Amino acid sequence: MLKKLPPPCVQRGLAGRHSRIPGEPAAVLAVEDHRDLAMISLDFNFNILTRDLSHYLENQVKVGLFGSGVGLSLVLGFSAAYTCYYLISVAKKPQLISGGKKFYQFLREQCPVVSETYYPTFWCWESRIQTLLRPFVTAKPGVVYRNELIKAADGGQISVDWFDNDESLSHPDPATRPTVLLLPGLTGTSRESYILHMVQQSRDLGYRCVVFNNRGVSGETLLTPRTYCAANTEDLEIVIEHVQRSYAAAPIMAAGVSMGGMMLANYLGRKGRETCLKGVVVFSAGWDVFECTASLEKPLDRFLFNSYLTSCLQASVHRHRPVLEKCYDIDHVMKARTIREFDERFTSIMFGYRTNDDYYHDASPVHKLKSVQVPMLCLNAADDVFSPSHAIPVEAVKQNPNLALLITCHGGHIGFLEGLWPRQSTYMDRVFKQFAKAVFEKGNQLKDLS
Repeated sequence: MLKKLPPPCVQRGLAGRHSRIPGEPAAVLAVEDHRDLAMISLDFNFNILTRDLSHYLENQVKVGLFGSGVGLSLVLGFSAAYTCYYLISVAKKPQLISGGKKFYQFLREQCPVVSETYYPTFWCWESRIQTLLRPFVTAKPGVVYRNELIKAADGGQISVDWFDNDESLSHPDPATRPTVLLLPGLTGTSRESYILHMVQQSRDLGYRCVVFNNRGVSGETLLTPRTYCAANTEDLEIVIEHVQRSYAAAPIMAAGVSMGGMMLANYLGRKGRETCLKGVVVFSAGWDVFECTASLEKPLDRFLFNSYLTSCLQASVHRHRPVLEKCYDIDHVMKARTIREFDERFTSIMFGYRTNDDYYHDASPVHKLKSVQVPMLCLNAADDVFSPSHAIPVEAVKQNPNLALLITCHGGHIGFLEGLWPRQSTYMDRVFKQFAKAVFEKGNQLKDLS
């Protein structure tokens, strides 16, 4: 039987290293030769492997100025460092604050999401990136609405979009099917992705939804020279009363996003116990309008957000120019470059405030939180440039047993993205779903929080 020999170069190396010493047993030399052959063969294969890996890295990974080994080490080192930083400094449990132990315990038991670590999408956890990307990366669930126009006392009309959910299995009777009232943000409508996701969550729970669209933003004709603002809750009151009359036996709760949340908080502060709402959840609300506008006027945030939102407000004014120019200097309004300038030239004048500062004070929910008598959960991100962390009303919440504040370290403004590719539900959606279910199914535990 022929024995396979190592390559000639290996044979020469063996010959040079292992000449037989007189008197040394041949068996010992054979064992050493076999061990050396194995090690040289291993070295030979390892050299081939590292050569091939080096060639792959230089052509595929392109880390090459210092050699593929160093480049790979840098990549692995950076990845490990980033992972450690993310797990230590980014992924954290939210802070839950409540003015009463009863509401605090209710949320801990019925809404486990308030106690879970929030893991923002690891490649876009920064505040501005979350805020900017959310409308583009999150999917828009298909929702078919039934539109209704409600007449207001001043001759105007308010557009509401109903999702009746007649296929509900858990609540088949429309008369008693729970209703969720949704309020979009500053220029938002029922077609915003965050509204559609809340409708989807409500559909899964068997609930009905109705979306309150502010005047003039959802395509309806503006019949009177009046739009909307965060301080004025007259249209919201009309819609809530209309929903209650339409389904008198159905419980109602509400959810507001950004300015919609501010309007809801202002409404509750004014109404006290005189409301049919069983509970309220508010997302990314601006609690102090002075601090919010100051934050948005910083150079980067003015460039990224303020100018865009101002142009959206102006576009809405332009669409309804024929009816608005009878009462306001629209040319002057269209020259505004910030939200503050727009409010000074248009909003505060429309709603009869002596100065814009008077309007901003009245629009800030922080001044009315002590009068809220309905269980209200508020979700804010500490890095939200629209509502800076130092203006989040922690102390005011501690003084009212009907309030609870959930603060995440990250999430931006209506961002709260999570998962590797955040196409579906966000952390905000999970908070909404669990709280809505708790209000409708365990709401008897929320009586007499005071």
